[in-house]
Amino acid sequence: MASAPQAGSEQALHYRWPIVPDIGDDRPDPIRPHAVFENEQTPTRKLQKRLAASILGCGKNRVWLDPNETNELSMANSRFNIRKMIKDGLIIRKAVKMHSRSRVRKNLEAKRKGRHTGIGKRKGTREARMPTKVLWMRRQRVLRRLLRKYRQQKKIDKRIYHYFYRHAKGNCYKNKRVLMEAIHAKKTEKMKEKALQEQSEARKEKARLAKEKKLQKKADAARTEEDGGWQQAKKR
Repeated sequence: MASAPQAGSEQALHYRWPIVPDIGDDRPDPIRPHAVFENEQTPTRKLQKRLAASILGCGKNRVWLDPNETNELSMANSRFNIRKMIKDGLIIRKAVKMHSRSRVRKNLEAKRKGRHTGIGKRKGTREARMPTKVLWMRRQRVLRRLLRKYRQQKKIDKRIYHYFYRHAKGNCYKNKRVLMEAIHAKKTEKMKEKALQEQSEARKEKARLAKEKKLQKKADAARTEEDGGWQQAKKR
């Protein structure tokens, strides 16, 4: 009869071992020599975890049960007992793990300075990373917000507002600074036109008054001449 292979060897996996009744010894299993078998069954604590999770308002994985008080915990089968153990500190709700964002903030600050944004860090085309449509919408919203603000503050009237609204849509201003400069230039131009118009009207009014004065003077001279001729005729 061939001898049995050594426990733990490759031949032991395919060897048909004889069925030997369990006599309670601590000899290793020939198939799994490193396996550990407990003769006594450990008490389950599923009920205690479920009740504690319900009372603490968290998940079962967040409930911590004191491993040194296994027997006492296994005897707790009601919410009253679970609350008492929570009060005694045998059952604790584990704290939520904090995920620090300090590294993220540090990386974002470096990216604002232009670091970590080279060719090797880019994925996707320029249009995919920042679409031109998004840039267009942002610019239009900024310009229109400025126009609304100026109109509400009575800095521009509705005609100037409409003029610049249409020109902003026509891609005449690339940013808010250019639009503000255009608004100031337009207002200055309108003020100059208004001043010139007032001067022109003043000159016209002055010329009209001078003409009226001249005509009045001429009429007075003619009337005086007529009166003088009539008096001379009367004397004769």
